[in-house]
Amino acid sequence: MTDHNELQKNISNEPARLRQLGWDDHFDHQMLSIDVADGRIVRVISMQRGQFLVTDGLKEWFCSVAGRLMHSKSRDYPVTGDWVIVDGTIVTDVIPRKNILSRGEAGSRGSTAKPTRREQPIAANLDTVFIVCGLDRDFNIRRLERYLTLVHNYALPPVIVLTKADLHDAPESFLSDVESIAFGVPVILTSMQDGRGRTELESHLGHGQTVAMIGSSGAGKSTLANMLFGSDIQATGKVSDSVGKGRHTTTVRELIRMPQGGILMDNPGIREIAFHEDGNGMENTFADITELAEMCRFANCTHQKEPGCAVLHAVKTSKLPHERLESFHKMQREMDYLATRRTKSADRVEKERWKDVALRIKDLKKRKR
Repeated sequence: MTDHNELQKNISNEPARLRQLGWDDHFDHQMLSIDVADGRIVRVISMQRGQFLVTDGLKEWFCSVAGRLMHSKSRDYPVTGDWVIVDGTIVTDVIPRKNILSRGEAGSRGSTAKPTRREQPIAANLDTVFIVCGLDRDFNIRRLERYLTLVHNYALPPVIVLTKADLHDAPESFLSDVESIAFGVPVILTSMQDGRGRTELESHLGHGQTVAMIGSSGAGKSTLANMLFGSDIQATGKVSDSVGKGRHTTTVRELIRMPQGGILMDNPGIREIAFHEDGNGMENTFADITELAEMCRFANCTHQKEPGCAVLHAVKTSKLPHERLESFHKMQREMDYLATRRTKSADRVEKERWKDVALRIKDLKKRKR
């Protein structure tokens, strides 16, 4: 029988310290199924050149992973935000996550040429995701729809953060535009100049809460982290006069313990929003189209040429922007491809399993002769 005494001692002696880092009842429950005898529970702060910076709440140190994890499937490999068990400076186990946020590898957006798309994990064990968008040339409604779908696919709660509000005399117009496509999602205007939006953002950084920021390079994520922390903890780049955008500064994913009691993760800018999962993101992001679809004449309406299509009628009468429907169709094609790929992958696994069974039976028959 597996001895959990050392690990349980680690938890019971340091409950406050672990919970400040984001430990909760989910992980208490997961520990019942961890098949290890001893070790120390820590959280991964960042990954740097194949090394993992971890913390137990008192100190930080670098670790490498055990060989079996090095050669395991990608989802078993530690990522920033993971809770892991270490033996000295070796990560021996990853505690089952409560969630993960990933995207498809860069260059795979809209591509169906590759048989698989590598998963690129962004972070694990999150409570909220800040989708950061600057009110400069970074502002793009269609891109925000993709970010929302990405986050909703993993059943994570998003918050849209509009930075650089001080660049405009009336930034509220941007707020209205975003709220029209972000149903039920908080949208917060922020400005480093006067601290606008800080109070609303701090409500998501309570004790033990983990928030990840995602967005394009130069969107203002590091500047936002500095504002929330109260001092310069992240390097920032000034807005370029030539292109009207902030310069990218963050190079690694890193957990930052905030004075509000929570943990904030800054991320390098995302150049391309490619999907890896086909969850319920579309249904949540395009709730208006989903609602209209219920009134279509045909239950399997694709909203393209069918008669009696309520969605097309909404476009024709200017109640639904044509660009939004185009965005919907484009993402739907990507989701359909992901679903098909997953089905084919499952079929392949099943065929390989039965092929293995057949070979074993054939081998047994040979031995009996």
